[in-house]
Amino acid sequence: MNIVRLLVLLAVLVVGLIVGALNSQPIAISLGFTQIATTTGLAIIISLLSGALIGGALVLASMVIPLYSKLRKAQKAAPVMVATPPPSSTFDGR
Repeated sequence: MNIVRLLVLLAVLVVGLIVGALNSQPIAISLGFTQIATTTGLAIIISLLSGALIGGALVLASMVIPLYSKLRKAQKAAPVMVATPPPSSTFDGR
């Protein structure tokens, strides 16, 4: 599994390098109160990364955390089952 993760990491790194190399034109991003000078490749990569992080945070806040709290409540409400060993038998199957 670690080899698969390493290959995915390398593939994403190569794609990022290709996007950065093919989009090397300088741009200025105006935020109203300040201006950021960068290249189009870096702007594309940062916008994709920030979109993925914001989307993951929204899914975590809207789906995962409420479902986890429901699961905790259900586990607290469930009756506790005590496991008892089966009775020992002297019957040997003959």
